[in-house]
Amino acid sequence: MRRHPTPPKPVAVDIALWAVFATAGAVWFGDAREASVAWDLVLPLVVLGGAVALSRHRPGAAVLLANCPCAVGLAGSESPANVYALTLACMSFLLGARTATARVPLLVLAGCLTADLAVLAVLRSPAVWWFYAMTMLPAALLLPWLAGRYWRTRREFVEGGWQLARSLEERQHLAAERARLAERAAIAADMHDSLGHVLSLVALRAGALELSPTLTPQDRDDVAELRRSVSDAVDQLRETVTVLRADPRPGADSAATDTVEELLGRAVASGVPVRWERGGPPPTRSPLVERAVYRVIQEALTNATKHAPGSTVNVTITHAADATRVRVVNTPPGPVRSPPPLLTSGGNRGLAWLRERVTVLGGTLRAGPYEDGFEVAAVLPHHAPAQAPPPGTADNGLPTSANRAVPAEEMPLSVPESVRRQARIRRSARWRFAAALAVPAAVAAVFLPSAAYLAYQLTGSVLSPSRYEEMRVGAPRAELVRLLPRRPFPYAPDSLRAAPRPPGTTCDFYRSNGNVLDDVDLYRLCYSGGRLVAKDTLNASGDTAFPS
Repeated sequence: MRRHPTPPKPVAVDIALWAVFATAGAVWFGDAREASVAWDLVLPLVVLGGAVALSRHRPGAAVLLANCPCAVGLAGSESPANVYALTLACMSFLLGARTATARVPLLVLAGCLTADLAVLAVLRSPAVWWFYAMTMLPAALLLPWLAGRYWRTRREFVEGGWQLARSLEERQHLAAERARLAERAAIAADMHDSLGHVLSLVALRAGALELSPTLTPQDRDDVAELRRSVSDAVDQLRETVTVLRADPRPGADSAATDTVEELLGRAVASGVPVRWERGGPPPTRSPLVERAVYRVIQEALTNATKHAPGSTVNVTITHAADATRVRVVNTPPGPVRSPPPLLTSGGNRGLAWLRERVTVLGGTLRAGPYEDGFEVAAVLPHHAPAQAPPPGTADNGLPTSANRAVPAEEMPLSVPESVRRQARIRRSARWRFAAALAVPAAVAAVFLPSAAYLAYQLTGSVLSPSRYEEMRVGAPRAELVRLLPRRPFPYAPDSLRAAPRPPGTTCDFYRSNGNVLDDVDLYRLCYSGGRLVAKDTLNASGDTAFPS
């Protein structure tokens, strides 16, 4: 037997994840020019170990811890970019994948960014550091978090699909069971309406034969025993029908093809005095309506032979333009020696089921005493009405609350759970889709203008090395304008501004290349009396190099 692979334990996964972070940190540390083992390697790996340990149960705290090595990079003297931004992105992804809500994660991300900017403000870091903190760190925080939320939503969607498949399988079993019960109900209806009617007529004829004066005492006793046996069979049949019709369906019909004329003919042949008349031309009616007319007359005849033996039954069928009216009236019982009752149980279930059948077809049924006898009257349309959708449903078969943006909590209790779940998923998906668009747009609206302006300032103050070499000390400043960029670099560090320079001069600074994410060498041009008196190259470490 094939065994499914055992999923890895969470502890092993966490150790492997931390090992990946440690390897990346060690590689970055080996390439760094000026880095402390304790400050730039050991401490970040310890902090990341705690972040990985907290990522399953406290993913927000894990992101806060993962942000600490990035803040340490902002406080360094080299480039603020370090490999721990990738670990921050990974922890942010896990935050989105392991947290259902959005409010707390957004507060965590905003707190991380606020802490990074506070570090820059306290240390008075250069503009390049601010540019990195306002562009790269938000991207490492926000975008992976959105990806994690998408992954979580997709996983929930797949799991919901499997749950729905299991639910559909259960519904198929329930549908098969309901079909079985419906078949039992159809059999019960046919037994009650057809076989019960026939047995009642047999018992009636046996009762009439029992009163015949030509029978010997022995024959009369045999006929009485036969009548009692038939009566007992009818009682047992009614009890069986009651059990089988535990799940009756309105409109369930038998496959009988008898006509009303045949039904009345059998009743007359059984000794029941029946008089009937039909008015109007027979219309073209639905088979369901035809069977309903048959059942109304059959039930009325059965009740007459059961409750009023010896009475005369008058049947009237009137065909109108839009409906058929059936009226069955029996007179009071005739002067017959009353034999024991044909049926002793069952009540009025037959009339109740008959009224149910007629109502489903859009008709009406009235049954009750009439003069000294009993009347059953029904009005049936010629065609059964189309099945109307249940209240609260739309044309597509779904509840209207599922087609509108109605919260699942406000749906009525009659709405299926699958529709409620679909509404919750749709509502959640709309909010997440809106957040996926709105949050980056808000971040871009806040940070990108300043970042774009900073990039413009950095790239607009670049003096290429070739043009720097063309400049000659002593040349008028007006002649050098054609070689200079649009503006000087305004964010030179204070350590470079304090470098030694000729007394009585004013100096401008220019970047030596357009790299916006690195600390590049600066060119310093000093003027006095409208002429260039000195030009220097100041490297990122603060040393000054004078050209020969």
